[in-house]
Amino acid sequence: MKRISLGSTGLSVSRIAFGTWQLSGQWGTFDEDRAISAIREARELDINFFDTAQAYGFGASERMLGKALRKEITADRDSVVIATKGGVLPEGGRDASAGYLRQGVEQSLRSLGVETIDLYQVHWPDPEVPAAETAGALQELVDEGKIRFAGVSNYDVQQMAEFAAVRPVDTLQPPYHLFRRGIEAEVLPYTIEHGIGVLAYSPLASGLLTGRFDENTTFEESDWRSQSSAFTGDTLKRNLAVVRRLADFAEGRGLTVSQLAIAWVLARPGVDVAIVGARSSANIRASAAAADVEFSPEDLSRIDDLAADAVSVEGATPEGVT
Repeated sequence: MKRISLGSTGLSVSRIAFGTWQLSGQWGTFDEDRAISAIREARELDINFFDTAQAYGFGASERMLGKALRKEITADRDSVVIATKGGVLPEGGRDASAGYLRQGVEQSLRSLGVETIDLYQVHWPDPEVPAAETAGALQELVDEGKIRFAGVSNYDVQQMAEFAAVRPVDTLQPPYHLFRRGIEAEVLPYTIEHGIGVLAYSPLASGLLTGRFDENTTFEESDWRSQSSAFTGDTLKRNLAVVRRLADFAEGRGLTVSQLAIAWVLARPGVDVAIVGARSSANIRASAAAADVEFSPEDLSRIDDLAADAVSVEGATPEGVT
């Protein structure tokens, strides 16, 4: 598995990170034993970077990750890089206040079963809390050794700049895929200029870019996608047509459309890591192979052409689903 130095942190991480949002209960039911096996498979594939969040089942995903990585956490802590996120309320909404972030870090340390979190990220910007308070609180936690690095997720340029006035933004975790490219205009140029590591989440567009869906696909009521406009009507129909074209192109290069989508994200300037979720060992094996894919400039141009008429989609927020 290829490694990269994450931004200016000095952390050497696999270009594929194993994400655990799909193990939160917000994506329908799943088999916990199979999920733990998928995490263990990721380690066998030399994936050393794992991303979770307090809000993913409010401790459930963190506990599952800690259980799956107990061997490494106990015997060779430096062999894995663990990232988590905080600042989301159980009832929905955001709280990036100093007190709530500290409470969240303490809870995440217990859930994961670690003494230090490698990367702690503010899950969503909180317009009600001054950036100076949020950044200052995270710096205190770094100084105390509870976290090593501090990042943000879903922040725009202005929000990162306000945070950086107090302490550097070590990393950014934004949504990024072929159907959601808003960060290209301002965010990625800013992160490149300031040496901020970028962990792109949802490279598979929450499953749209797997090739497994059609116009008749339905989801469990507990799956947030059952409420999303991205998975209904004309938006879904138009984007599935794009997926089919991309799948044909991928097949001609011996790839699945999922591997194409992940490799495309990793090929974008300024992107260090693609966060990929999996509930089975087979899925993470297939996704991990995308780290070795190299596209020519002509390939990338052709992919852009094939996706040119895609409908831009959004995703879930603490306040609901669009």
